[in-house]
Amino acid sequence: MMRRGRLTRHAPGPVGPRPRDGGTRPQAPSGGPGGSSPRASTWGSQGRPAAPGQHSRDIGFAVAASAALAAYNNVTGLSSGHERWYVRLNAGATGAALAAATLSGLTFADLGLGRGRWLPGRLVCGLAAGAGACWLLIAAVPATRPVLGDQRATGLRGRDVAYQALIRIPVGTALWEETAFRGVLQAALRRVMSDTAAIVVTSGVFGAWHVRPTLQALRANGLAGDRRRAIAGTFAGCAATAAGGALLSWLRARSGRLADTVLLHAAVNSGGLIAAHAVAALGQKGKPSAD
Repeated sequence: MMRRGRLTRHAPGPVGPRPRDGGTRPQAPSGGPGGSSPRASTWGSQGRPAAPGQHSRDIGFAVAASAALAAYNNVTGLSSGHERWYVRLNAGATGAALAAATLSGLTFADLGLGRGRWLPGRLVCGLAAGAGACWLLIAAVPATRPVLGDQRATGLRGRDVAYQALIRIPVGTALWEETAFRGVLQAALRRVMSDTAAIVVTSGVFGAWHVRPTLQALRANGLAGDRRRAIAGTFAGCAATAAGGALLSWLRARSGRLADTVLLHAAVNSGGLIAAHAVAALGQKGKPSAD
């Protein structure tokens, strides 16, 4: 007599959309244990189901943004009118980058501009103040003053320094670069790769962005005597810039506020300019007058 086996019925799994990354694990409900992760709450709405073909479009936008940013600063700077139109050109580019990001599906929350995130946090305010104090200390100590030696600051008048520190750098440099890199590019990359990989790629493109400015600074200060020195100096400068970009990207991922990185970027650049101008002015006063 055949023994009939006992059939075991399993409860059906949860019904719902698959995770955007193509995984098979069901998404935990928000609000409870295992619910919405800090990544989703910090960055915005990137856990939503993807439309057909959306992943390919996300990759295409991330690649296009990376290529465009790697070339932008190194190409536009070759134009004779770039310096004259610097602030207006970059302000317009900021708006264009935000519009392109929105059309690609990124939300204001994804870009670090969500509700309640317009103002910088306490941590970055302290970091910005610390950066200013460091520049002041470097300028005050004679042994460290050579660090601030920059021939480009020597011929600036007080009015020029005020314009650059208060308008050109905060709007034309910090706002534009942070929107482009820590806002648009990092959020676009995060849709198609991990947070760590997005930070690495964003920082690498940020370093490539500074090839032409670094070479120009070396030439202005007489530090690009031959081709080998110019290449080595440019590589070192871009690597240092990429490292600084990694710190800004980490801060952006940690806080979810684009305002944090804009403030810190502006504080570092403007503080460095003011300190370099002060050191240059002290050097001019210390020189004997030619009678």
